[in-house]
Amino acid sequence: MNTVTEKIYQHVCQLDPDQKEFQQAVYTFLLSMDKVIDELPEVTYHKVIERMVEPERVVMFRVPWIDDEGRLQINRGFRVQQSSAIGPYKGGLRFHPSVNLSIIKFLAFEQVFKNSLTGLPMGGGKGGSDFNPKGRSDAEVMRFCQSFMTELYRHIGPDTDVPAGDIGVGGREIGFLYGQYKRITNSFTGVLTGKGQTFGGSLIRPEATGYGLVYLCDEILRNEGRKLEGATCLVSGSGNVAQYTVEKLNALGAKVVTLSDSSGMIYDEEGISPEKLAYVMQLKNVKRGRIREYADKYKGVTYIPRTGNGANPLWDIKADYAFPCATQNEINLEDAGNLVKNGIKLVGEGANMPCVAEAEKLFLDKGVLLAPAKAANAGGVAVSGLEMSQNSMRLHWTREEVDEKLRSIMKGIYTNISEAADKYSEHNNFVDGANIAGFLKVANAMIAQGYV
Repeated sequence: MNTVTEKIYQHVCQLDPDQKEFQQAVYTFLLSMDKVIDELPEVTYHKVIERMVEPERVVMFRVPWIDDEGRLQINRGFRVQQSSAIGPYKGGLRFHPSVNLSIIKFLAFEQVFKNSLTGLPMGGGKGGSDFNPKGRSDAEVMRFCQSFMTELYRHIGPDTDVPAGDIGVGGREIGFLYGQYKRITNSFTGVLTGKGQTFGGSLIRPEATGYGLVYLCDEILRNEGRKLEGATCLVSGSGNVAQYTVEKLNALGAKVVTLSDSSGMIYDEEGISPEKLAYVMQLKNVKRGRIREYADKYKGVTYIPRTGNGANPLWDIKADYAFPCATQNEINLEDAGNLVKNGIKLVGEGANMPCVAEAEKLFLDKGVLLAPAKAANAGGVAVSGLEMSQNSMRLHWTREEVDEKLRSIMKGIYTNISEAADKYSEHNNFVDGANIAGFLKVANAMIAQGYV
């Protein structure tokens, strides 16, 4: 690493020695900064990167709530407000047992550059709780959300911080959170995105991350003389992002043969058709069931249970393109080797930081097209930004209007990261392109605003 970036990284590790996810996010970002740091003396002089790796504000709080048996439960809540240089903090809330400060900080850090790439005036933030909504009744989820918002409300606002959903936070949770915010503040504002259609939500918002992922990858492939039509694709996960990635891949003529959850994976050689996908959506969104039930319903489907932390069999299937849409670091170095061995030509990151740093390096070294998360899954926050615009203007755009704007934003992201890669790094190094393009806009805003 460059002397400047190495010093910054070591300082981050010294300050937060146990925050491995945050360290990883900073490290991969700084590897890209190595390519340009000597050409940007004003960035070094104003210590832009040193300021950028420190959140503007971290809020951590307890969340007491009562379960259905009348017992008091206590969880921990977080909101990391990373950067407001180009707009109000914007980023999702994650409810999952794995949530800790390191994960929320890495997500907030990534969110800054992701939001920058959309071209919309949004800063970066992230929040959540170690609360697990799985297996909880609607009443329990409501009581938890109300308690969570009773503290969070004092730190957010339509011109300050606009949270959205993430893992474990869907339409149900957003509705409960918004209802409590409205009750406490006595105001009806666009303070949350991902809202229901009846109270200010935008069409295409649930689909946006998956759709945007496919739109960006389609743009990358078409510029390389390739196409999605007729291609075999691997998709991990079975939640919102994975579902709508499959839906859009199907619409563009590709065949998806895998899905997964924390219990295991399914392999359907015939492909997950729209009819089968509808069953998955019912299974996961309504019944909150497990993906193994898919194998029980359809003949010829292989189910492989999840065992240990070694290679994931999902990434050891011959295919054309891969779309990790489950969680961070789901593709390790061995998985990456299997993907390369099986002829994968593109990896589109639907989840946040789904590949370990060594896996990303292997893909780049082997000529695999890699669409990094901060660009590839920006569709969700892009439509959240469009929802904010609709709320501010008291307008409601049609499905076609929002979809057209989303595709235009993803096309613009491709142009930005491609041009940045060509100018500062190597052709088709979209990891460097996304980091550098996202950084420069925020950096320029920070310098212009002084030492804040």
